[in-house]
Amino acid sequence: MTRLILSLWLGLFPAVLIAESIVLGLSSDQVRITTQFDGSDILIFGAVKREAPIPKNTELDVIITVAGPSEPLTVRRKSRQFGIWVNSEAVEVDAAPSFYAVAASGKLEDVIKDIEDLRYKISVERAIRSVGAPMTIRNAQLFSDAVIRIRQRENLYQQLDNQVAVDQQTLFRTAIRMPANLTEGDYATRIFLARGGTIISQYETTIDVRKVGLERWLFSLSRTQPLLYGLMSLAIAIAAGWGASAAFRWVRIR
Repeated sequence: MTRLILSLWLGLFPAVLIAESIVLGLSSDQVRITTQFDGSDILIFGAVKREAPIPKNTELDVIITVAGPSEPLTVRRKSRQFGIWVNSEAVEVDAAPSFYAVAASGKLEDVIKDIEDLRYKISVERAIRSVGAPMTIRNAQLFSDAVIRIRQRENLYQQLDNQVAVDQQTLFRTAIRMPANLTEGDYATRIFLARGGTIISQYETTIDVRKVGLERWLFSLSRTQPLLYGLMSLAIAIAAGWGASAAFRWVRIR
């Protein structure tokens, strides 16, 4: 019995030796949204820590994802009825990240197997969770595809193939462009190491995205005192219109 246990332990020992873990760095773990905010580049870099020599049989691949706060969506399809366009069908999307970027050291479909993508929900398509569509709706996947297509146009969803640089199978780095139209919240950042299409290690952290200054005050005011916010917006619009009219009259007189 003792010999059997020893044999099993020795059989597992090489797997322990080749274990690889992640040491991560970020150029900034905070993004501050001001009135002049037009986007930000986040540099994500790190290294692989090992207890044994680099395996020779497979190359190391690195995948990095950044996901904004998720929210439920109702996606509607319009159809032409009696000469007008109306909402005819709707599908509930259980959760869709407000921002999602996935960067990989190669083409994503070549870097990980589909079963690994399904398990860890890495690709843009797998990051969206959709509840069951009504039986009357055919091709329900088209509704999720529409969300992806629209948010890709707004640069909110990004698939960045061949955008993670890996040096000597030890150091890695990439840059993620955060657009101006970000949602406040914690942005979950995940780093995966893969060999032969299989995930062998992962690391998770967060990037804090918050409005500050005047932007923060206006946002809070719109939520806590909507009536005052509306009256103030109306007063600013009237003042701006009156100022433009006065300036135009002054130019005509001159």
